[in-house]
Amino acid sequence: MTSWILIVVGVLLALVGGLWTLQGLGGLGGSVMSGNATWAVIGPVVLVVGVAVVVIGLRLLRAPSRRRGD
Repeated sequence: MTSWILIVVGVLLALVGGLWTLQGLGGLGGSVMSGNATWAVIGPVVLVVGVAVVVIGLRLLRAPSRRRGD
C-alpha cells in the first residue's frame, strides 16, 4: 500500500516540477512565476525528487514481501 502512495506522490511532484520549470523558463505564461529564473531552478529539483520517489515506490512494489517468512 505504501508503495502506491509513493508512486502517486512522486508522479504529482514530477508533474508540478515540470510545470514550474516551464513557467520559469517562460514556456507557459499567465502566472507570476512566468519568466522567473527562481522557478526555472526549483522546478527541475522538484521534478528529480519526484522521479526518485517514483523509483523508490516501484522498487518497494517489486520487492518480495518479508512478512510472509519467505
